[in-house]
Amino acid sequence: MNKGIYIATMEEDSGKSLISLGLMQTLLGKTDKVGYFRPIIDDFPEGQKDNHIETILSHFDIEIPYEKAYGVTRKELVDKRNEGKAGEIIDVIIQKYKDLEEQFNFVLVEGTDFSVKGNVFEFDTNVTVAKNLGLPTIIISSGKDKTQKELVDALNFAYSSFNNRDVKVIGVVANKIQEENIEKVKVDLDKFFPKEVEVSIVPMINTLLHPTIKEIVEELDGKVLFGETHLNNQTGSFGVGAMQLRNYITKLKENSLVITPGDRADIILGALQAHISANYPPISGIILTGGLIPEDSILKLIEGLSQIVPIVSVQGGTFGVTNQIGSIKSQIYKDSKQKIMTSLAVSDKYLNLDSLTEKLFNFQPKALTPKMFQYSLYKRAQQSRKRIVLPEGTDERILIATMRLIALDIVDITLLGNIDKIKNKIADLGLNIDLSKVSVIDPVHSDKYEDYSETFYELRKHKNVNMDMARDMMADVSYFGTMMIHKGDADGMVSGAAHTTQHTIRPALQFIKTKPGVSVVSSVFFMCLEDRVSVFGDCAINPNPNAAELAEIAISSAESSKAFGIEPKIAMLSYSSGTSGKGEDVDRVREATEIVRSKRPDLKIEGPIQYDAAVDATVGKSKLPDSEVAGQASVLIFPDLNTGNNTYKAVQRETGALAIGPMLQGLNKPVNDLSRGCTVDDVFNTVIITAIQAQGI
Repeated sequence: MNKGIYIATMEEDSGKSLISLGLMQTLLGKTDKVGYFRPIIDDFPEGQKDNHIETILSHFDIEIPYEKAYGVTRKELVDKRNEGKAGEIIDVIIQKYKDLEEQFNFVLVEGTDFSVKGNVFEFDTNVTVAKNLGLPTIIISSGKDKTQKELVDALNFAYSSFNNRDVKVIGVVANKIQEENIEKVKVDLDKFFPKEVEVSIVPMINTLLHPTIKEIVEELDGKVLFGETHLNNQTGSFGVGAMQLRNYITKLKENSLVITPGDRADIILGALQAHISANYPPISGIILTGGLIPEDSILKLIEGLSQIVPIVSVQGGTFGVTNQIGSIKSQIYKDSKQKIMTSLAVSDKYLNLDSLTEKLFNFQPKALTPKMFQYSLYKRAQQSRKRIVLPEGTDERILIATMRLIALDIVDITLLGNIDKIKNKIADLGLNIDLSKVSVIDPVHSDKYEDYSETFYELRKHKNVNMDMARDMMADVSYFGTMMIHKGDADGMVSGAAHTTQHTIRPALQFIKTKPGVSVVSSVFFMCLEDRVSVFGDCAINPNPNAAELAEIAISSAESSKAFGIEPKIAMLSYSSGTSGKGEDVDRVREATEIVRSKRPDLKIEGPIQYDAAVDATVGKSKLPDSEVAGQASVLIFPDLNTGNNTYKAVQRETGALAIGPMLQGLNKPVNDLSRGCTVDDVFNTVIITAIQAQGI
């Protein structure tokens, strides 16, 4: 059975990282353990590491020691070849690859970078390595600085070379193609390649070509004067600040890089003021040329500004520095979060990743692993694009999650709050959020404010609510966001990063209300453990449910489990298993279990049952040998909030499990509550599951 894929390119700067990132994400969604390997890497000074390896291992949290993620260095390869012992290099590469193959279900292998110009052996080395590892291959070539004929001929040559050496090519990628040429290139490539070879065309993505400020600092050996925490800012266009300020600021564009002599205080201060102003686009940084540093009074003025961008002093004249920056070949580093997310979105959009992976392996996993579950969430959210409102628009975690969601392009986000405060917060955090791709609404100044207030008044006047009270309620972001859902202007809401659970849920209970036949709003967490995903309920809403409520929570949790691809096997947890226990608490769980069996005989359920008997096969078999749930429970229902909340947090902290949720269940439309201690990942994942809920899945 094949357990790997080889990614080969034909030249340097081909955009191979984009394909590796996209393919790794897809593979992790289809199997739980994917390794990464580079047969040959460049030589680095002491303390430096291969950027490709660091980026992949870090972003996807792959546990491989750096030394085991590559075969040999370029120098080792050349030395052995010069000694006539090239075969020894192949032996080392094969051994290291096989070690990873034994540890992982699948291994993504990334070929060389062609960083040494004119190296005629490099292409042949990639063919040799792929052949000796017995791996199918994807070939990548860049269309940059090539004619269409040159690109097509290059890919044809590469395909023939691999094919003639009995290396199976399953896909070819023409990367960095101008948008207007995509269809013409596709027609030419389809003429040559057989149907079983996947042909993908990826356009030129300008944001991936521009360097970060950090790359510029390293290339020019610059001295960072201000804004060191924002060195990962992504640059856009750049231009020289040589004209008068009144003319120069009109030239600024989104994420412009300002290049100006260090004694041009007017340009420096004007560009910083434009960055702060709502009337001009934000800049990414300022490069001061000539080794000149502004005088102390100007430095003091800059230091006192509320918002700052990286300001870097470099040696060299303005003309030469500008040319140097223009020639930088930008890369994707482990800290380049925006570039990584952009790469994942681009690869998902333009590469036939699902078709490619189907060619690699065909299997049914025994269990839904966390990586597979997260991948399935991402794919489900894509099926039907939904509009999610985030009331806490100035919260740092909300904004960072929004940036990630925009990059993936799978939901439409509405932020609630004052537009200027949101812009200032984005600038303070150094985030690159394109607000043209986000809806920002200030409730009180919204054209929907009066209509929403009148609707709320009509819905609640029987509770003695008057119009003044209704307007006050609609000025509250939680009430406004919930009304957006009620009126059909949004599909779901995620709140709670800065508000209490009651503040988030109360508006939903007042006018979104519960589904027919549901009397209890409850919650579940999707607990992504090392080798499985379990559903925990209720860990966030109901303090002391009675037997009927507990039964309803179990049924709702089972439905949520099925909706998200997890077969529900329900364990009604207690301090006793089976019929041995006595007492009010265990009797309540026993009664709830019987209610579920009566209402839903189709569901697999066991209760009362202890946690260890529910999840451990050996314990489950010893305590309840005839149970079809014991030892393999996927839905665990806790008897009360105290037990549930503490257990999920204990499991999360002690095992390192990812807890996705809480996801509220029972409402007519999805409103989900975050913890005030939530992380960016919590926000991101909760938005995704809210979008899926809104699809009615």
